[in-house]
Amino acid sequence: MYKKITGYFLALLLLASCKNESKKEGADTWRTKKIALENAVQNQLLEVEKNQGWELLFDGESLDGWHLYNDPDADSVWEVVDGELHSNANDESLVPGDLVTDQPYENYELTLEWKIAGNGNSGIFINVQELPDVPTAWQSGPEYQILGADHMDYDLPEKRPGCLYVFQPQKSKVEVRQGQWNRTRIKQMDGKVEFYLNGVLTGEEDFNSPEWKNQIAETHFSKYPEFGKTTAGKIALQYWYFETWFRNIKIREL
Repeated sequence: MYKKITGYFLALLLLASCKNESKKEGADTWRTKKIALENAVQNQLLEVEKNQGWELLFDGESLDGWHLYNDPDADSVWEVVDGELHSNANDESLVPGDLVTDQPYENYELTLEWKIAGNGNSGIFINVQELPDVPTAWQSGPEYQILGADHMDYDLPEKRPGCLYVFQPQKSKVEVRQGQWNRTRIKQMDGKVEFYLNGVLTGEEDFNSPEWKNQIAETHFSKYPEFGKTTAGKIALQYWYFETWFRNIKIREL
C-alpha cells in the first residue's frame, strides 16, 4: 500500500513539473514574439523624417555603417538581437571595444534610444578621431554619459546620465528610466553642442571657445593630445563590460 501511494505522489510531482516546464517554455516563446512584434515598427523612418533629411544609422538587421574602433574585422561584442543593437558582455571569446561609425560627421542632429543594465556604464562619443596611435575613442571624443541607475557614480554631478562627462553636471536634473527605453538627442552646429536626455536639456558646450580649452587643461584629458580638439569626427558607442541596448539611431546633417 505504501509503495502504491508513493508511486502515485511521484507521478503527480512529475506531471506538475512537466506542466511548469511547458508554461515556462510558452512564456519564453511569447516574450520573444512580443519583443519581435514591438521592434517591428522600430528602426524605420517616417515620410516626414525622410523629407526633413533624416537617415537611419542602424537598420535593425545588421551592423552596416559601423565597425569596432581600430579593428574593423574583429568578431566583436556588438550584435543585433530582435532589432536591437546589443553589447554582449557575457561571451568572453568576443573582442571588446567601442562601436564607431564608418563616416565622420560635423554639423548634425542625432537621436537614439537606449537601455542599460542597472550597474552599467556606457556613453556616446562625438568628434572621434579614429587613428592608429589613438587606441580608444574616449581619448579624442567628448562623451555624452550613459549610466545605469544602480551604478556607484550615478549621483556624482559630473558623471550623471546625459551630462558632458567629467566637465559639467546636468543643466537640468533628469533621471534614467531604469529597465525602460531612454531617449537621447545630440545636436552639434559649428562646434556648439547640445545634449538632451528624455526631452530635457542636460548639457551645452562650445568646442571652439577658450573656456573649453581651459576645461580640458584642468582634467586628466589634457594628457591626450587629440582630445576635444576638433568639431567633426565619427560617432562611437561605448562598451564598458555591461550590457547595453540601442535602437532607432537616426541622424540628419544640418
